[in-house]
Amino acid sequence: MASAELQGKYQKLAQEYSKLRAQNQVLKKGVVDEQANSAALKEQLKMKDQSLRKLQQEMDSLTFRNLQLAKRVELLQDELSLSEPRGKKNKKSGESSSQLSQEQKSVFDEDLQKKIEENERLHIQFFEADEQHKHVEAELRSRLAALETEAAQHQAVIDGLTRKYMETIEKLQNDKAKLEVKSQTLEKEAKECRLRTEECQLQLKNLHEDLSEYSQYNALNVPLHNRRHQLKMRDIAGQALTFVQDLVTALLNFHTYTEQRIQIFPVDSAIDTISPLNQKFSQYLHENASYVRPLEEGMLHLFESITEDTVTVLETTVKLKTFSEHLTSYICFLRKILPYQLKSLEEECESSLCTSALRARNLELSQDMRKMTAMFEKLQTYVALLALPSTEPDGLLRTNYSSVLTHVGAALHGFHDVMKDISKHYSQKATIEHELPTATQKLVTTNDCILSSVVALTNAAGKIASFYSNNVDYFITSLSYGPKAASGFISPLSAECMLQYKKKAAAYMKSLRKPLQESVPYEEALANRRILLSSTESREGLAQQVQQSLEKISKLEQEKEHWMLEAQLAKIKLEKENQRIADKLKNTSSGQLVGPAQENAAMSNTAGQDEAPAKSMPEPVQSTSLIGILTRTSDSEVPDVESREDLIKNHYMARIVELTSQLQLADSKSVHFYAECRALSKRLALAEKSKEALTEEMKLASQNISRLQDELTTTKRSYEDQLSMMSDHLCSMNETLSKQREEIDTLKMSSKGNSKKNKSR
Repeated sequence: MASAELQGKYQKLAQEYSKLRAQNQVLKKGVVDEQANSAALKEQLKMKDQSLRKLQQEMDSLTFRNLQLAKRVELLQDELSLSEPRGKKNKKSGESSSQLSQEQKSVFDEDLQKKIEENERLHIQFFEADEQHKHVEAELRSRLAALETEAAQHQAVIDGLTRKYMETIEKLQNDKAKLEVKSQTLEKEAKECRLRTEECQLQLKNLHEDLSEYSQYNALNVPLHNRRHQLKMRDIAGQALTFVQDLVTALLNFHTYTEQRIQIFPVDSAIDTISPLNQKFSQYLHENASYVRPLEEGMLHLFESITEDTVTVLETTVKLKTFSEHLTSYICFLRKILPYQLKSLEEECESSLCTSALRARNLELSQDMRKMTAMFEKLQTYVALLALPSTEPDGLLRTNYSSVLTHVGAALHGFHDVMKDISKHYSQKATIEHELPTATQKLVTTNDCILSSVVALTNAAGKIASFYSNNVDYFITSLSYGPKAASGFISPLSAECMLQYKKKAAAYMKSLRKPLQESVPYEEALANRRILLSSTESREGLAQQVQQSLEKISKLEQEKEHWMLEAQLAKIKLEKENQRIADKLKNTSSGQLVGPAQENAAMSNTAGQDEAPAKSMPEPVQSTSLIGILTRTSDSEVPDVESREDLIKNHYMARIVELTSQLQLADSKSVHFYAECRALSKRLALAEKSKEALTEEMKLASQNISRLQDELTTTKRSYEDQLSMMSDHLCSMNETLSKQREEIDTLKMSSKGNSKKNKSR
């Protein structure tokens, strides 16, 4: 382990060294590029300096030339100044000399003007060149300074990397030296271990040779637990269970819809009686669930028998026998209904509604039904053969396992092909029957249902066939999983004994754990902790607070309702007084307007006198308020109104008391629920904490499991070593026993000889 860690550390350091080396190469390349750029800039600077020197030399030559021209101009000016008085004196002497001097002066002036212009132009060029040179020189100097700083930074990085590189090299060299020393020691230990293993292998080989004579005992050896194999087998069994469930559903639908079809075609049982043959066929088909459902149950039991703790091979899958028996019972059911099905198809062909095309389809379907039953029988035969190793080991040789598994796949593919033919022929038959003039909607619906069940059955058969083909290689390779790898189990009894030994070994490993110290039970401790946590908020204190608050609320609600009623009654009284005043005003105004005419009419008309009191009575006034519709007529009815108001008041007071009690009950329930919710939230928090603690315990348990597995391997190796030592000890004891037997035989022979000599004497 230490050498592996050092080797991993050495590999990590080597990777870091390779990374640093690659970075060093990149930095070196960058420095070289920067040096090349700085060299090119220096070369450009040299060229600029040369051009500057050339311009300086030209400037010096031009200044010298200017000085010469200036001196010459001075000389010419002196000569001109000397020639002017002479000209004044000798004006009269001659015109030719004056004209000559004028021409010379104009030539000198032109020459001087040209020189001055050339001098100005050269001065401008020199100034521009000087400015440009200064600008370029400043740019180059700034760029050179930046490049020098970058080069310094790169050099510092390179120096740091080289230092780190050297340090890592030294460290790696030291580690290499240590690893070489450790490797030498490990090589010595490995040589010793090789010698020991060779000796142990020789002893183990001898022991195996001795034990190979007892193959029945070798079958009891507990194989290495292959958890991955068991999980995969359980997964495969789960997939097979889903496919078998789909197949069972499709078979149930097929038989049920076939029974419905017999009841309506060619003779509808609702109109006329069907033939005795179809009645018997329908009776048998009605029993299909009792034969089809056990297939799903048998597969479910087989799936449940495959767990992580078992060893799943053909010798241990005892539940495969029950599935085979259920499949056999279903085959008997198919054999029982096959003649009735064929006769029913013949009866359809003999009916007057059957056409030639429909008769041909019925014949094809009869052949398909025979093939379907034959394929189920073939499949049942191979499944029964696969179930033999778990019940009768002599019924099937181990060398024939792979061939039987291969034949099962071929049978499944054949069943799929037959179902495809049935689906095709039945769809053609349904199409022809739907075109008949006597085809009813019930027949069309039943045919569609049968066709959908046949399609589902075909799909299920195809899925099972493809699933088995994909996993048949794994089934064949997994046959060697067991004790002694290729030898396998001898009998189901040995497989059962092996599983018992496996359970005993697991129980022994559990018993090796040290017992925990006595402590408070977990449930009691949890309850005490909850009580301690919830002691700060006692239920009694909370109940008292809630009761006080509810009493206050009820009093306030009663006062509120009382004042609301008082306000409503005051409003009613106000409306009553207003109505009374309005009625009085109407009566007074009507008396003033009518006058003595109405009095004469009343005196003359007796009927009018009889009706006057009724007309003088004010009409009843209806007032709508929150309490209800109240009817008021006159002052004489005031006591009735007040009594009615008292009744209403009493009714509403009783209603208010009832509602307040209900409100108090609801509030108490809400407070109780709130307290329970808080307690549940605390419990949830405690559960989360306990969950975290349990996850940590689970991690520790997984670590302990891995440790125990390592200890198991070590104990197994020690057990093998002890077994080898015991075998050696037994061999030595056998040798000593044989020597003692030889000595006893010699003593017996000598004693016999002595006895004979004595007799002869």
